[in-house]
Amino acid sequence: MPHIQQPLFPVVKTRPYHVPFVSTRYQGSKRKLLEWIWANVEDLHFDSVLDVFGGTGAVSHLFKTAGKQVTYNDSLSFNWNIGLALIQNADIHLTAPEIDLILQPQSDIHYPNFIQSTFQNIYFTDEENAWLDRIVYHIDHLLDHPIKQAIARFALFQSCIAKRPYNLFHRANLYMRLAHVERSFGNKATWDTPFEVHFRAFIQEANQAIFDNQRANLALNVDALATPVGADLVYIDPPYLNAKGIGVDYRDFYHFLEGLTAYQEWPTQIDYHSKHKRLLRQESSWNDAKDILTAFEKIIAHHRESILVISYRDDGIPSKNELLKLLRSYKQTVHEAEKSQKYVLSIRDSHELLFIAT
Repeated sequence: MPHIQQPLFPVVKTRPYHVPFVSTRYQGSKRKLLEWIWANVEDLHFDSVLDVFGGTGAVSHLFKTAGKQVTYNDSLSFNWNIGLALIQNADIHLTAPEIDLILQPQSDIHYPNFIQSTFQNIYFTDEENAWLDRIVYHIDHLLDHPIKQAIARFALFQSCIAKRPYNLFHRANLYMRLAHVERSFGNKATWDTPFEVHFRAFIQEANQAIFDNQRANLALNVDALATPVGADLVYIDPPYLNAKGIGVDYRDFYHFLEGLTAYQEWPTQIDYHSKHKRLLRQESSWNDAKDILTAFEKIIAHHRESILVISYRDDGIPSKNELLKLLRSYKQTVHEAEKSQKYVLSIRDSHELLFIAT
């Protein structure tokens, strides 16, 4: 384990805040690896953390429970809402009357029907689409605080994921839920649970995960290379690109959730030629086998003055050795940790890697 001479900050080996993180079916979440990650970084001397690809917020929440000053970042708006709700937020919760306000139809409101008219027979039933149109309107117009809106959106996103086969929006497969066949895959009981039941449960989870660690935490919504420098430790968990050059495009996998965050602009952002009405594509170096090593070098160089902690897999592009070589060209010491891990939708066991460069 690397050791920094003459530490600037006291070592805190225990986490003073015992606050559980929320459950999530989000692909790539490090929720199950949090204790392993902490065991590999707890002896490092750092007080502030930047989480460059924040995702579900699980790792940011881990560092928040350790009393660190945390900056969460994600370039996707729906993820940023999660960061606002669970990381930046210290003490704002959704109350029972506010939850009822969101869920109760209002007779004097003429609700929009964009989801009903655009996504019919794709992801959810007609009744569920109408529910979504109404709830999004209520979140956007009836809640008076952006953090409260973020908490409600978190619960809405998780509810949508829970009711989806594969927990994704990568194809139009509503039929998997509705077909009257014998099943060997999925959880039909979860799929068929009403949206309102899921929503209330996820609001409760969010409220329980919110706490004040007495630090000024922040959630950002910028490109990885636009993240501010200066954090003592920078955690980097980029999209995964496998050995065949096939990447995890989170914007495409969760395009429906991204649309929910910008309901008014959503109609202009859709690729109407796609079967599942995904968003218009945006190119990313993190999903391109030709460019991803350069992307890694740019982000490492950008934060080269910080301790770098990179989550990776042993079967990705760039290779483990390429990434180690790159890190050693910028940092004096590079420590590697490895853990066997079985990933959802993967037919083989992989190894989760953690590179710690000081």
